[in-house]
Amino acid sequence: MGARLKSAISQPSLLRTVLSQVRLSFRLLREPCVGMLVKALPFLAAVYVVSPLDFIPDVIPVLGQLDDLGILAISIEAFLKLCPTAAVNFHQAAIDAGRRYSPMPAGSRVIDAEWRRE
Repeated sequence: MGARLKSAISQPSLLRTVLSQVRLSFRLLREPCVGMLVKALPFLAAVYVVSPLDFIPDVIPVLGQLDDLGILAISIEAFLKLCPTAAVNFHQAAIDAGRRYSPMPAGSRVIDAEWRRE
């Protein structure tokens, strides 16, 4: 089992996926159209990692660190799911094209609403 786990972790595609999600998350944290409550999720996960209170204490050799890594992975995935799809697609395309950070153009943000006078 140890050899299989080592080969799964050492594959470059897993590391590349994790790094691309982290890079996308940093870009989305700077994006103005992403709500503040959604932006709080990665920061709360970082606070959990550095806090002394854990589900599994860090003094337990491997499980304590896996607990922290799991919380970080889940929070990044939840953050990407909660961000507006248009913002995620825009920044993913910008990363793929190698462009520097710039916020989404204002014309691409549309609020569809209906106003009624009663």
